[in-house]
Amino acid sequence: MPAPRTILLTGAAGGLGTLMRGLLPAYGYELRLFDVTPIEGEPTAITADLADREALREAVRGVDAIIHLAGISLESSFDKILRANIEGTYNLYEAARAEGVGRIVFASSNHAVGYTPSPEGELPLDSGALIPIDTPRRPDTYYGLSKCFGEDLAQLYWDKFGQETVSVRIGSCFMEPTSVRMLSVWMSPGDGARLFHAALTAEDVRHTVVYGSSANTRLWWDLTSARALGYEPQDDSEQYAEKLIAEQGELDPADPAQSHLGGPFLTDPPIWPY
Repeated sequence: MPAPRTILLTGAAGGLGTLMRGLLPAYGYELRLFDVTPIEGEPTAITADLADREALREAVRGVDAIIHLAGISLESSFDKILRANIEGTYNLYEAARAEGVGRIVFASSNHAVGYTPSPEGELPLDSGALIPIDTPRRPDTYYGLSKCFGEDLAQLYWDKFGQETVSVRIGSCFMEPTSVRMLSVWMSPGDGARLFHAALTAEDVRHTVVYGSSANTRLWWDLTSARALGYEPQDDSEQYAEKLIAEQGELDPADPAQSHLGGPFLTDPPIWPY
């Protein structure tokens, strides 16, 4: 498909959205911003809830593609997850379908497979030990469950309407990792922008699911499907390993929060305000 130019970025006021607002324009994109929270310094940003179908329809009109980051990014009550992440994502897809937007990049999460045990072995792990993209989904929270729904919705909209999606199971996208576990799932902001750009411009993606991380020495999952889009990660969390291990120690395989992909979401999930 031709390189899209005008991109609707939902969740633009959030942590990842803020990082991408600063990085994606360098790839030639004009961003249309959408969030339930007003964005300081962005007077043209659309301030609306995902439940507002009329506002969503207006927001998607005329854009070339969508990066959908909006919703609750932590655990919460099922009712709140249902409204924001499940019904909200459906509303977004319906608006995009009605306006003929052919490509969506959906922010899925490693928490869709959070109960999957992490690989074991010597570092760096060989390709046979890495968790494949087709590993069975095992959500660790209502939040993770909502990401499973989003992936299935994307598949339905490809099969039924021909609307393409790249679902990105994002690990942790911060300026630098903050835990030993995060050394395995970290995606640098620069690599995040590279992956989103690849997802926006690759040909014939239909519905493609990829893991979103940098090329970490301690990588847990297989990036083959992401690389097939043209993604070439350039960063590695290993530069932070010595300091984090000295402060926190090595991962404990007896602790479910350290031995599964979902980390603390299995035992003590961070809670979005009820």
